[in-house]
Amino acid sequence: MSYIRRAGDDYLVVVCNFTPVPRENYRIGVPDRGEFSRLLSSDHARFGGSGLEPAARIGAEDRPFHGFKQSISLLLPPLATVVLGPPRR
Repeated sequence: MSYIRRAGDDYLVVVCNFTPVPRENYRIGVPDRGEFSRLLSSDHARFGGSGLEPAARIGAEDRPFHGFKQSISLLLPPLATVVLGPPRR
């Protein structure tokens, strides 16, 4: 499951994997071009997770998905939530 959490013009992209299986190359649509920053991965070892981490920065591609003109592909850890910050404007 993925969604965008908005506050005015600011937003975060939240991606959740409720299964015990890691998802490689998990693609979601995003509203902007540029590099998204990983702000949080609940699978980080300091939280007791497996430590399987998505990249710290994930570049958006001009590949339409989920109704957006661009998308990102990421490693989604098992039983985890990943929060991504948008590209800097």
